Amino acid sequence: MQAASRESYKVGAEHLDAYVRGNDAVAVAHTANDLLAVGGLLRREPRLRRALSDPARSGADRADLLGGMLRGKVGEGALELLAALVSGRWSAPSELLDAVERLGVEAVLASTEAAGDLGEVEDELFRFGQVVANEPELSAVLSNPAAPVDQRGVLVGQLLAGKTRLATVRLIEVALSGFGGRSFSGSLTRLVELAAERRDRQVAYVTVAAPLSDEEERRLGASLAAIYGREVSVKQTVDPHVLGGVSVRVGSDLYDGTILRRLNETRNALAKR
Repeated sequence: MQAASRESYKVGAEHLDAYVRGNDAVAVAHTANDLLAVGGLLRREPRLRRALSDPARSGADRADLLGGMLRGKVGEGALELLAALVSGRWSAPSELLDAVERLGVEAVLASTEAAGDLGEVEDELFRFGQVVANEPELSAVLSNPAAPVDQRGVLVGQLLAGKTRLATVRLIEVALSGFGGRSFSGSLTRLVELAAERRDRQVAYVTVAAPLSDEEERRLGASLAAIYGREVSVKQTVDPHVLGGVSVRVGSDLYDGTILRRLNETRNALAKR
């Protein structure tokens, strides 16, 4: 987002924080669903996006337009949060859409946090991403932008029925739409990171040839926490092709100590002789 849009989103996020403090997990979850439903409406209706972010109209006028359309169709909590957003300045209509979806996602995460399930939802999102990555046919189906989102959502619901929390399924549905303009896999990764951020944690993506033991994972997490100055959520990917050692990615930092990397470096050095 550009500067003006970031400031407008910040106002909406502050309103959400205040709303979460004054309501229980169930109420916040209902509001989250309302926000995401409006995000879907804005995604389908570019003219509405433009009208609600039009700099030629006052913020109050845009809020009144929104209220006239949605009052009675969404809850008052969602309506107040959306009014706070559309009253701001937006650099582009697409950035208003991104903000509404992001606020909806944050509301889902806030509701799971209030229910004590945030860590589990974070892990479920990551594990589902791993399942999809290891199943090329499933990945192709879920990542296909030409297939209706509703149809792909039904498939996700069938796959995960009784296996994950409802909040996890709802967030995966957001990923199917391309959260923030990302690919499906990129959307899942971002949602995992937002869940970790809400727990004030950094995500470390760890690739190993064989699973780390609980104690090894704990020690690695503690070492990374000492480096980054905050708790670290370790996400393991098992890939026998790395042969041995560990590859760790934290943000843009990559620590690659795998045997595969060392073999490749040796091969490249020999090829230059």
